[in-house]
Formats: sequence, structure tokens, C-alpha cells
Amino acid sequence: MNTDVIVVGAGPTGLLLAGDLATAGARVTVLEKRPAGLSNLTRAFAVHARSLEVLDARGLADELLPKGQPVRSLQLFQRLTINLADLPSRFQYVLIAPQYEVERLLRRRAEEAGAVFRHDTEVTGLTQDAESATVTTADGSSLRAAYVVGTDGARSAVRGAVGIPFPGRAVIRSMVLADVKLARKPGELLTVSAENDSLGFLAPFGDGWYRFIGWHGNRDVSEDEPVDLDEVRSIARATLKDDFGMHDPRFLSRFHADERQAPTYRKGRVLLAGDAAHVHSPAGGLGMNTGLQDAANLGWKLAAALRLPDDGARAAVLDSYEAERHPVGKQVLRASGGILRVATLPGPLFAVVRRSVIGVVSHVAPIRRRAALTVSALGVAYGSPRGAHPLVGTRARDLPLEGGSRLAEALRAGRFVLVAPAGAPDLPGALGEVDPAERVVTRRADGGATALLVRPDGYVAAAMAQ
Repeated sequence: MNTDVIVVGAGPTGLLLAGDLATAGARVTVLEKRPAGLSNLTRAFAVHARSLEVLDARGLADELLPKGQPVRSLQLFQRLTINLADLPSRFQYVLIAPQYEVERLLRRRAEEAGAVFRHDTEVTGLTQDAESATVTTADGSSLRAAYVVGTDGARSAVRGAVGIPFPGRAVIRSMVLADVKLARKPGELLTVSAENDSLGFLAPFGDGWYRFIGWHGNRDVSEDEPVDLDEVRSIARATLKDDFGMHDPRFLSRFHADERQAPTYRKGRVLLAGDAAHVHSPAGGLGMNTGLQDAANLGWKLAAALRLPDDGARAAVLDSYEAERHPVGKQVLRASGGILRVATLPGPLFAVVRRSVIGVVSHVAPIRRRAALTVSALGVAYGSPRGAHPLVGTRARDLPLEGGSRLAEALRAGRFVLVAPAGAPDLPGALGEVDPAERVVTRRADGGATALLVRPDGYVAAAMAQ
């Protein structure tokens, strides 16, 4: 074989996956149809708490933080505040940072670990058999690997080549997107509003540029219809009550938002992650974050499958990726779609409904907390076997460890971490059949009496009270 894994698509999902696989010792080749160095300005800018934890477990979060601006509460529709300052995480905020900064760090890590990148390479075909998968490209060349992962977006060539459907529909049309400079700064760092049958969203990149996403319910035109700055300003005034002196746009576009999800994330030796597996509206800023967490879940499992000699064991570990992440993708579609529908239902009757929903959420603390955990993805948990310890399948807290380190730092080895209580004997084999060579052993420094076996993606695989 030419390589162990072919990753198609060099966005955040593909970059994190390539870095994890290469760090685990796999040979990885990343294929990207864009030329090297081309930045796509239409991409994401919100990095939620769970994604920051994922980056922290790879030694990248602290380097990203100075490139963005933390937002500790979300102001939605000028009436609803979702407080993030109480999140059970080191990162009690959403970081507003441009996607290209996330990609820069992830790419550097992947390259340093040995991943190979091929740009200007468009995938045109894919075949597979019992032993391998072969990708063909537009220049007539081919590449053979044990596995192929499509992280190539909503129009995934990988998904299409293996015949996985992508059911769903467009939920909102003729949204406008603009990157602009402002003459006047808004009062809130993150501004969202729905007024006059229109929707407006404004956020800073942190470098003097702002991203505006807007929609006017009475204007449904083709995506090919040009967008000018006057239209952007008009929607901003209708929703945010001010256009803030928008000027010097560097990017103007029109798009529609789909809600789609592949019914399966795996077909033989081909897997899907990120937007290739699920897409939804931009409401909540969940797209890039969900893709990063897909990659964190898949990377260690795919690395394990490359080492396992038994077909049944390989299938079981890869099937667990879909079993855990497909329900999360469905939940994200519902959450994002719910926000969008509350924001865009037209007419005075629905405005009353919107105010009522916002009023209920604003005054019920458990609902506000649940909303914060959903948006941040800190509330994501996976299933566990009957009779398992209650912590199994949940996200492990970033525990303080002996020597002044943290669990996130121990996870940077890319292996399982066995966390024993202080003073307890070592527990070889007591928390699952993990090869001692594939785990790090350390001790808690918080006084806790529960031993934990933490997976490489930061979720609890096993737990035992001492």
C-alpha cells in the first residue's frame, strides 16, 4: 500500500484527524483540491469549550487563545443571555477566532508528526475490496491505502463515490455573508438578532474584520444573484438597528443552509467525518466544532484498527465511531435547526411565540444550563454497558494530577490514561484490557477516590471506586 490512511479534505476535521493518526505512528496522506496556502474566507470562527479541550489535549489551545477573543455569555435576539462563565471546564467561554488560525495550528502539528499533503488534487473515483481502498484523482494517478476518510465537506466526493446518500433539505435560502470593516464597534462582542422577519449576526475576527451573516425573509433569490454592500447594510439596520458604518468588504456571498445527515458514517474501509457526514444551519456556530470532535473520536479508533490483527475486532472498533457520533450529529441538527426556526418564523404571531420561548428559557435556570452545555458540547456523553460505572461514557474532567500537571497534558501522548487515586497501588489490567504499552499511568491530585481509565479522546472508558 502507498499509505495507511488517505484523508480527503484539509479543513479542520481532516487536519486534526491526520495529526492524530500520524502521532499514533500511522502513515497518512491528505488530499486537498485547493492550492496550497489558499484560505477560504467563508469558514467558521467560533471555537466552543469542548473543542478547546480537544485542542488542549494536543498542546494547541494555549497558542490559539491569543489569536481570538473570549465571549463569556451569548446574547441572542436582544433578550436572551446564555451564560458560559459557569461551564465545568477550563474554558468558560466561546473563543471567537478565525478558522484559518485553527487550521494553521492543526496543519503544523500534522506535518511535524509526518503527515504528507498533496494539494491541487481532486478525487474523481474510489474503489475498495476486502484488503484496501484505492482513490483515483483528476490527474489520472491513484493511491492505495487501508482506509479512506472523507472530510471533504457537504459536496463530498468520497461520500458520492461509495454511494452513501445525504438526505435532507435546504432550511433557509438566500442568506448573505460579508466580511467587512466597521466605523463603529457594536456594544456586544457577539451580536445576534431577529427582527422584522429578518435575521442578523455580527462577530469580530479579532484582526479588525467582522463577519456578518444576514437573511431577509421577503427576499428569496438565487445564490447566483450578486450581493452588494447596500443589501448587507439594509439587513443589519433591520435586525441590529445599526449598520455600524460597514465598509471595505473583502468578501460578499449568498448561500443557503441545508440540514442533511448521512444515514451511515462507514461503508467498508471508507468513513465520513465533519461536513461530509452532516451539515446544518450556521446557528450556534456548531459546524467546525462538531467536525473536530468527530475527528477526535475517530482518530484513535482508526489507529487501533490498523494495529488489530482480527477482522472482527477492527470492525467493532470502527463501528463504535458511528454508534457514538451519529446520534451527536442528529442532536446538533436539532439544536441548530431549533435556534434557526425560533429566529426566522415570520409574522407578528410568531414574534409573540418567539418572545414567549425566549422568556421561558431566560427565567428557568436548568434550561439555560442545558443550553450552555449543548452549545459548548460539554454535555455530550456516549452510551455505556449495563451495570457500568456512571462515569463510563462521560467526558472526563481535566483533573489535576501528581507533579502539578493536568489530565489534558497526559492525553497529549495520544494514548489511554490510567488515573489512580493518590496512594493507591497501580492497577494493571484492573480497568480494562488495554495493553500497558498503549496507556499512561498517573495519579490524581484532587483527593478523589475513583480510578479512571480515560480514552485518548478524553472520555471515560472504565471507572472503579477505591
